Amino acid sequence: MNNPSMSNTYEYGDAEYWDARYWEQADSSFDWYQRFSALRPFINKFIPSCSKILMVGCGNARTPFSTSVLFKKFGISEDMVKDGYVDIMNIDISSIVIEMMRKRCMHIPQLKYMQMDVRDMSFFEDESFDSVIDKGTLDSLMCSTDASFSAFLMIEEVNRLLKPGGIYMLITYGDPSVRIPHLNQPGCCWKITLYIIPRAGFEGVVGSSSSLRSVMEPVPLTEDGLLAPEYVLEDPDSHYIYICKKMEGLSDPHMF
Repeated sequence: MNNPSMSNTYEYGDAEYWDARYWEQADSSFDWYQRFSALRPFINKFIPSCSKILMVGCGNARTPFSTSVLFKKFGISEDMVKDGYVDIMNIDISSIVIEMMRKRCMHIPQLKYMQMDVRDMSFFEDESFDSVIDKGTLDSLMCSTDASFSAFLMIEEVNRLLKPGGIYMLITYGDPSVRIPHLNQPGCCWKITLYIIPRAGFEGVVGSSSSLRSVMEPVPLTEDGLLAPEYVLEDPDSHYIYICKKMEGLSDPHMF
């Protein structure tokens, strides 16, 4: 970015920051995290295609999608529609990007877009969604002023909006030592399963213990919700995928 005033990470929780960024770079798209091809196995495994889904902080990311004839670029929600998902509500704090996405996806009835702050989603009633997907939005709030309080409000709202047994899929740079405490805040009761995937394009050491592990293999946590001391993180810039199942309200929590 050319404007030094926009490099302050403490603006990441403000609509003005994102409006300015999307406006100044309207012809660009941002996708700082994993591509859909890497996330597809997790989404398909934990989120049924008939789910009512909330995509928080949707942005305008475009990811490669190929067919036998064409090579096009789509956002994660658009790719999910191609995988058979039928009801995705996309929200973002930036009114600029929401208007962009409404125009870009006006031909896709399965996708809806609304400008909204994840810290206050009172427009939606309690237990409105089967799944919530967060690809970097909590991370953005953790780089804002009042980070801890902002994170508390967001997770409180996510928990409120999910139906019992619903899934909050959190894709983040935050390891368990800095994310589990927020997830386990008062009022939340999750069953958390952790996966770790290397950043796109990372090439590990052939034959190492981590390179032999499948990314679909859950990573065990200690009783304190931390990685085991012996766990080797080959890529220091790996992404952590927390599959959080809402246990509150289940008649038989042990069924899961």
